[in-house]
Amino acid sequence: MTDPDAESDLRRYLQDARDCLLRKLDGLSEYDVRRPMTPTGTNLLGLVKHLTGAEAIYFGETFGRPFEGGPLLWVTGAAEPNADLWATPDETREHIVGEYRRSWTHADETIAGLPLDTLGRVPWPPHPELTLHRILVHMIGETHRHAGQADIVRELIDGEVGLRGPGDNLPSGDVNWWAEHRERVERAAKEAAATGT
Repeated sequence: MTDPDAESDLRRYLQDARDCLLRKLDGLSEYDVRRPMTPTGTNLLGLVKHLTGAEAIYFGETFGRPFEGGPLLWVTGAAEPNADLWATPDETREHIVGEYRRSWTHADETIAGLPLDTLGRVPWPPHPELTLHRILVHMIGETHRHAGQADIVRELIDGEVGLRGPGDNLPSGDVNWWAEHRERVERAAKEAAATGT
C-alpha cells in the first residue's frame, strides 16, 4: 500500500470548493449575482471577489510570490471596510470571475512549486509563519465556508439548491414535499421551544 498524495488530495478539495462556488452564479442576472441577501450584505459576486484576494495573498504574498495585477486594496488598508465583499457597478462579473481563475492558477503554481512544509509569512500582523500545508487547509476551510454561504444565498434568490447542480445531492421531492418538510421542521422547533428542550 502506498502513502496517499497529500498535496494532490488537498488541491482536489480546494478545487472542488472553487468550482462549487462559481456554479452558484450560473444562470443568474447581473442584479442577482450582486444583490445583498443578508443584513450584512452577503452576495454571490462579493464572495468570489473576497476569495480572489484571499488566494492571492495566502498563496502569493505569504510565499514571496506577489499576484500580478496590482495591490489588493482591501488587504493594504487603502479601501473602505468590506470593499472585497461586493462588486461596484464598474466591476464586471467576467472580470471578477476571471481574476478568481487567475488567482487559482497563481495559487496552484505556488502549491506545485513548493513542498508542503515550506514556511511562509502572512503579510499582516502579527505576521505569523505558517507552512504551505497549513495555508492549504485554511483555504480549503475558508472556500468551503463561503461556498456554503453561496448555497444559502442562491436558495434565497431563486430557490435553486444542490452541491454541483440543481438538486444533485438532495432528496427528490416536489414543491409540496419540501413545503411539508419545512413545516415539519418548524413544528419541531416550536415544540422544542415550548417544552424547553
